[in-house]
Amino acid sequence: MAWSVTGLPSAAASPRRPDGVVIERMNRRVSASNRVRSVRARQAPPGRPADRRRWLPSRRATAVIGIAAVAVAVFLLADGGSGSDGPRPLTTDEASRLAITRFRNYQAQGRAVTIIVPGTAGGLTVTGSVDYRRKVGYGVVHGTGRDKSSDGLVQWTPTSAHVRPMTDAPAHAPASPPGSGWYDRPLLSSGSALDTSLSIALGLGGDRPDNAELLPQNGAAWRGREQVDGRRVDVMTGPSSPDRSATAGNVRYWIGSDGTMYRVRVSVGSQPEPVVIDFDTHKYVPVKPLPGTTPTR
Repeated sequence: MAWSVTGLPSAAASPRRPDGVVIERMNRRVSASNRVRSVRARQAPPGRPADRRRWLPSRRATAVIGIAAVAVAVFLLADGGSGSDGPRPLTTDEASRLAITRFRNYQAQGRAVTIIVPGTAGGLTVTGSVDYRRKVGYGVVHGTGRDKSSDGLVQWTPTSAHVRPMTDAPAHAPASPPGSGWYDRPLLSSGSALDTSLSIALGLGGDRPDNAELLPQNGAAWRGREQVDGRRVDVMTGPSSPDRSATAGNVRYWIGSDGTMYRVRVSVGSQPEPVVIDFDTHKYVPVKPLPGTTPTR
C-alpha cells in the first residue's frame, strides 16, 4: 500500500480508477447524510410546537453563552486545537467525505490556494492556483518577517520548479507568465520548506476517491467543527503512514458537508510550525504554461 505525504493513500494504492457507479454511490451517501442533518435541524424540541419561540435564550442566557464563547475562542487560539469534542473515530459519512476530498479538487480541475510556508528565519506566502488535472501550480512568493530575496513568481510540477525573482513582486501572479527571466531547477524532496510545501499542495488532488474503509482502520479521526470563511466544516486528521509509525494526525483537513477541502495543515518534521494551505482565498486563474515550454496533460 502506497501512501502520499498528505496522509491519504496515493494513486498507486488503487490500481483501477473507480467507475461512475462507485463515485455516484459515495456522492449519494454524503448527500443522504446531509439531508438527515437538515431534517434534524428543522425539528422542534419535544413537546413544543415548531412555531413557538420559548426555546430562544433569555438575555441572561445569551450573556452567559457569549462569555463562554469568548473563553472557548481564547482556549482554541492558545491550544491550536479545532474543537472540544474530539478526537474520536470517523463516522461512515465522515470517512466518505475524507475519502473523496482530494477527488473533489480533481473534479474542480483547479483551486485558488494560499500556502503559508514556515521558516526559522521568517516565512513565505505563496498566492496562486493549482491545476489538479495537469499537476502544475503557479503563483507569487512573498517573504514574511524576512528580506525580499525569495520574492518572485514560481511555477512548479511534481519534479521541477521554474522561478522568476522579482524585487517588487505583485500581490497576485499575472495571468500570463512573463516570457523571460525564468530559472529552472529540480523540485527538492528534502531540505527546502518551500519545495516541500509546493509538493504537498500538488498532492491534494487525486483522480479517484481514496478507500473510505481503510481511513478509520489506520487512525484517521474527527477532531471537531469550525468555520472557515463563514463555511461550517468538520476537522479531520489523516491516517498513519504504514512506513512511518505514529504519524496519524500529522495532516489535518477542514472539510465541508459535500467533501470539499477548504484548509489543510501539515506538520513537517524539520520546521517549527506546520504548513497551512487555504483554498478559495481569491479567484482561481487557470494555470498557463511558461512561454517555450510544453504543457503537461
